[in-house]
Amino acid sequence: MNLPAFQIDARAIILLMVFAAVFTAGQAISGLVRMGVSKRVVNRRLQLAEGTASLSDLVGELRRDRGLNEKGERILRWGWLSDLVFMAGIPFQPRRWIMIVLAVMAAGAAAVLFVTHKPLIAAVAGPIVGVIGPILYLKFLAAKRAKGLGEQLPNALEVIVRSLEAGHPVPTAVSLVGREMPDPIGSEFGMAADEIAFGATLEQAVARIADRCRHPDIDLFAANIRLQEKSGGNLTGLLKTLARTVRERQKMRLKIRAAAAEGRTSAIILTSAPFCVFVMLWVMSPHFYGDVIGQRPIQMGLAMLGGWMFIGNMIMRRMIDMRI
Repeated sequence: MNLPAFQIDARAIILLMVFAAVFTAGQAISGLVRMGVSKRVVNRRLQLAEGTASLSDLVGELRRDRGLNEKGERILRWGWLSDLVFMAGIPFQPRRWIMIVLAVMAAGAAAVLFVTHKPLIAAVAGPIVGVIGPILYLKFLAAKRAKGLGEQLPNALEVIVRSLEAGHPVPTAVSLVGREMPDPIGSEFGMAADEIAFGATLEQAVARIADRCRHPDIDLFAANIRLQEKSGGNLTGLLKTLARTVRERQKMRLKIRAAAAEGRTSAIILTSAPFCVFVMLWVMSPHFYGDVIGQRPIQMGLAMLGGWMFIGNMIMRRMIDMRI
């Protein structure tokens, strides 16, 4: 019995090696970019410290960068939008924001005009895209920043605890977090250290961190510091307990997320399946919907189906939205 000879295609091996090399290079470049961005954000306060003549100028510059005035109050007073900007942690650059929004509006209007060839629809769709797009991007940045704060806060508290146990004063312990830890926790604690050195108390500096971040674990940290300032006690032991509590809360969030993963997957599949079938039918048989899409009963039926799908998604969202 003769077995077929197994032949190796040299071209396939070369292509596989090229793919592996490109993939490895992409991962390396991505890691270097992330590391560079993180170091640049953390070191921004140190760079400003080198270029400022006094501590008051440094604190003022840091506050302006976060959209605060000289008294530490917010410049933006637009309610939820102001909170979203602060939670996203982006630099306060209103002119740049306006330019980006106008560019997104123009790009959205041009894309809709290219697809529909109807200027009226493009004129309406452009502002909608220009408003919704940046808001969704800010929500993405805020969620990413909140995740980073929750993961880094226990380590930051442990750094402060070890520094206090080594005999360092509180301002030095807080500034150590600002120098050694990456963004976002490093920048926030670095700014708090400068405010403490400028004359603020630990309670005031931590309260301002909580106001800027709007994170439940940061709020818990601020509440503990406020309680310790009023009632006294061992700050080191309090921070040790708080670090352990925050870690347990983070573990519980991950367990809840894992338990709700099945519901999220089901919601994604059930939501995307009708649209996938619609696109497949449209590509395979364009006249399947094309001949009747303009009829009133079909439009009403599709609208009702869309409404039921929206209601179902809201119900599934409430079922899997578990928070602690």
